[in-house]
This record gives sequence, structure tokens and C-alpha cells, in this order.
Amino acid sequence: MPSSIVSQDQCGEELFNAIHSFFHRFKIGRFLRKCNAGKEKGVPVLQIFRYKLCNLFADRSMYMQQRTGTYRESFSKNTFYRFLNGTKTNWLRFTTLVSGEVVKAVEPLTGDDRVNAFIVDDNLFERTSCRKIELGSRVFDHTAMRCTKGYRLMTLGWTDGNTFLPVNGSLLTSSKESNLIGPKHHYDGRSIAARRRKMAQMKGTDVMIELIREAQKAGHSADYVLFDTWFSNPAQLIAVKNLGLDAVAMIKKNSDTQYEYNGRSLSVSKIFGICRKRRGRSKYLLSANVMVGRDKKIPAKIVCVRNRNNMKDWVAFICTNPELSEEEVIRIYGKRWQIEVFFKTCKSYLRLVSECTAFRTTP
Repeated sequence: MPSSIVSQDQCGEELFNAIHSFFHRFKIGRFLRKCNAGKEKGVPVLQIFRYKLCNLFADRSMYMQQRTGTYRESFSKNTFYRFLNGTKTNWLRFTTLVSGEVVKAVEPLTGDDRVNAFIVDDNLFERTSCRKIELGSRVFDHTAMRCTKGYRLMTLGWTDGNTFLPVNGSLLTSSKESNLIGPKHHYDGRSIAARRRKMAQMKGTDVMIELIREAQKAGHSADYVLFDTWFSNPAQLIAVKNLGLDAVAMIKKNSDTQYEYNGRSLSVSKIFGICRKRRGRSKYLLSANVMVGRDKKIPAKIVCVRNRNNMKDWVAFICTNPELSEEEVIRIYGKRWQIEVFFKTCKSYLRLVSECTAFRTTP
């Protein structure tokens, strides 16, 4: 009776063939050259990059392969680590270009009337120790409401409602010197390495706009930008509108953020209190057209719905396209959940957190 357990060599060969096919179809070597990842002589960069991805998804390392005698590549350890530590490669542009090529292959599979959207969110990348990790710092975990060591991973994704694709991203660290734990190296301010480290210490709201600009520059297009309450302030809504995109976001129910409603500056809680609620099984409780901003104002629509977790509570969404129906605002914002699934999948496949290390998955 043949064994149902597939050998590691067979799994490794299937993984290599899958990655090789992806590299060939989407011309990864061309994008590496565009992003300054080429070499004048020696082992091709494409071979080193393919080896790194195979090890990443197979949960293997060069160190253990050399220790066990299973390392069969033609390049040395020094060549491999020079590639990983290179400061000239623009990985932000690389992921943006590759995702754009994949989107071109996906878009013809859906109808022309389907709404496409960018999704922006950050996720905690926790580390047990940051003393030797560059720019490692204490960051605030919005879920646990406490400070922890590591980074925040800001990610921009693209979705058509059925498929989610990561476009680009940036690790974020604290801008306060007192919160930095790891070393801080200095680079030429004109270099890519310096620009990426400068971006890592920017505000998350500013990084979000930079990621969207980079995506638009590479040819990405979308109708809306979706994000949660941590980014939904009036300045951010206006910044997204200036990029030629409409925003659909959940907003905070605090008294600090004001919206102009019927000529009065009110918080969303005050607007909810004075507006008439819809009865019965309506999908939403109320809808109100408001103006957002102080000096430069833009029209928007606030839609309040019941909180599924607590039917006595409510949540509010805002859309900078007031012509959109309330049902469509709710439906489009529902696509934002795909980035949460993406974060969980990445942590599981790449073994980034302890909660996933007990489960072994195969790509």
C-alpha cells in the first residue's frame, strides 16, 4: 500500500515548479532589473530570489541546509546575504509593479460593472527582542490596547470583491527616539535605503497616501479606498479625494471630530441623536449628507447601521461620494474584511506569530 505522506523532496520540487512558472509568466526578472536588483556578473539575481522564496514557503533555511548537507545551490553564503542586505533594490516599487501585472491578468475575469477598491490597514509584527534589529521599537497594539515590541506593517491591497491582491507595504516604527530599542543607522539621504527608513518613521496616515500614490504611478486603478476608524479623520478623507478617489470608511463616535450638518458643526453622535431613525428590518438606521473639512470642504454621506455584536449599539460609515446609495456603501465597505483574512493567512504560511506555529500548512 503506497504511503499517503508526500516526501519533502517531492514537495520541494512542486514548490520550485510553481514558483518557476510564476516567474516565467509574469516576467519577474524584468521587474527586478527595473528595481535595481541586477548584477554585472556572477550568479543571476533571479536564481537567488527564487531560492529565497522556495525556502520561505517550505520553512527551510540556508544555514540548516548547509549543516545537514542538503544545500545544492551554486552560489555561496556571502553572495546570498549580500543580495538580502542590498540597499539599492527598490522593493516597494518591485511589489507594486508585480501586483499590477497580476491585476491585469485578473481583471478580465470579472464584469465591467464590478467595483474595484484599494484597502489600507496596518497589522502588528511583534518581536520578542529588538535590541539588534534596526529601528525596532515599542509600538501600540490597537487590538490589545497595549504597547509591545516590534513594528506595524502597513499594507495596501487591491480587490474586486472576489480576489484580494497585496500591492505594496511598509514597516512602521515609532518616530520618538525614546521608543526606539534597536540601532538606527544613517544612510545617504538620496538613497533608497534612507527614503524607506524615513517612511518607516512617518505617521501612518501619511504613509497610506504615499502607498496609494506609488500604486497609481505604477498603473493601478480603483474606484474607492477602504479603511477603518484609525485612519478616518477629515484630513485623510480630503487627501484621498485629492488623489481622485472616493473613500468609504468607518468613523469614530467621538466629540472631537465635527461634521457640518444643516449649517451646524456636529459630532456623529449628535447627528445620530437628532436624526429620525428608520423602522423595521431596514439595513441601516439613518443616512445624513454632511460636509467634511474646515477650510476646504467636500460633500459626504454618513450611514449608521446596527452593531451586529450588540443590537443596542450602532456604528457609522462615511462615503465621500454622496450619490452612492446607503446599501451600496455598506456592501462596498464589507470588502475591507478581505485584508484581515490576508493578514491571518500570511502569518500562518510564513510562521510569523506563535499562534500559527503549531499548524503546518503546505502552499
